Amino acid sequence: MAYREKTRYPGVYERPGKNKHHVDDICYDISYKRDGKKVWEKAGWASEGYSAKLAEQIRAERIRSMRHGLELPKDKPKTLFKDAVKKYLEWAKTNKAKEGRDDRYLYDKHLKKRFGDIRMDQISSFDLEKMKSELLKEKYAPATVKHALVLIRQIYNKAIMWNLYRGESPVKKVKMPTISNQRTRFLSIEEANALLKALGAKSQQVHDMALLSLHTGMRFGEIAGLKVHDVDLANGLVNISDPKNKKPRKAYMTDTIKAMFQARIPTEAKSNDLIFPDEKGKKMEFVSKTFPRVVDALGLNKGVKDPRQKITFHSLRHTFASWLALQGEQIQTISELLGHRTLQMTMRYSHLTPDHRKAAIGRLEHSMVNGKKGESNEGAGQ
Repeated sequence: MAYREKTRYPGVYERPGKNKHHVDDICYDISYKRDGKKVWEKAGWASEGYSAKLAEQIRAERIRSMRHGLELPKDKPKTLFKDAVKKYLEWAKTNKAKEGRDDRYLYDKHLKKRFGDIRMDQISSFDLEKMKSELLKEKYAPATVKHALVLIRQIYNKAIMWNLYRGESPVKKVKMPTISNQRTRFLSIEEANALLKALGAKSQQVHDMALLSLHTGMRFGEIAGLKVHDVDLANGLVNISDPKNKKPRKAYMTDTIKAMFQARIPTEAKSNDLIFPDEKGKKMEFVSKTFPRVVDALGLNKGVKDPRQKITFHSLRHTFASWLALQGEQIQTISELLGHRTLQMTMRYSHLTPDHRKAAIGRLEHSMVNGKKGESNEGAGQ
C-alpha cells in the first residue's frame, strides 16, 4: 500500500495509487477510533468524485453515529451485479408490466457481459459513461441507452432497499442522453382510409384496433387492455382505466366507433372479457405483425430512413391529434383527449393549428379604430 499523507482535514489522508481501471489516481482514507481501537476506512477515489473535504464529511458522520449509539456500516456487501439482477427480475415478474421481460432483454443485451460478474461496489459512474458512449457509437437510439441506465438505477435502488448494496448509486453522476423521438409525420385522410381497407382485408381485429386509435387517440396498450365493462355504449364513452400516465380518463366514441363496438362485442360477453384478446384469449402485449406488413405493402414507409418518421401503430394516435389541430381545436382540448400529463407535451401540434395571430391583430386594429370613432362622435355631441 502506498504511503498515506495527511491532508489539512483531521483524520483524512490521501495516497497515490492505481484505481480498478489501472489508471493513476488518488485515494482518500479516513481514520477514527472505535471501541478504543484505531480504524482505517477507505472513502473513495478522486476519479469517483471523492475529495479530502468529502472524506472529512464521511468521517464526521461516523463519529456522530458512534456518539449517538447508531450502528456503523459494517463491511460492504460483496454482491455481484448479476445476483442483484436475479433478485430484481424475480420482483419484476409480479410487479412490472410484461412480467419484466423488457428489463430482462435489456440486461441480457447490454448489461450482462459488461457488469454481470462485477461487484456492485466496483461499478462506477465512469463505467456507465463508457457504456453510454459505446452504445451511442454503435448507433443505438438515445432512448435505448437511457432505458439501460434507468434499469441500472432501479436495480441499485432495490439492492439498497434489500440490503444487498450499501452506498450511492453510480447512475446519479451520469448524464442521461438527450432524447428527440417526437414524431411529426401523420397520415392523410387518403392514407388512413387505404390503411384501414387493407387491414380489414387481412384481420378484422387489427382493423378495429387501428380504427379505434384513429378516432380516439388511444395507445395500443390502452386498447389491448379494454374489457367489456369499459365500453359505455349508452353514453358513448370508453373508460381508460390503466393509461400510461396512471390517470384514468374517458375517450369519446364517434358513431363509427360505436357501430364497431356493437358489432364486435357479442351479447353473451361477460363484463370482464377482453375486447381484443390474443390467440390464447389473453391480453395482447405486442402489435400484431399484420400491421407493419400492411404498412410495408402499401409503401407508406418506402424510402423513409428516419425511424421517427416511419408509420407505426403509434402514428395513429399522432394522426388523431394532428387532424384535431388542423381543424382548429384548442391545444388544451387536444391535451385532455390525449391524456397528456402536461400541456407542454401537446405543444408539438401547435404548429398545425390555423394561424389566428394575424386575424387577432386585425380584430384589435378594428376595435381601436372603431373605439376612436366612437369617442370622437360622443365628444361632438356634448
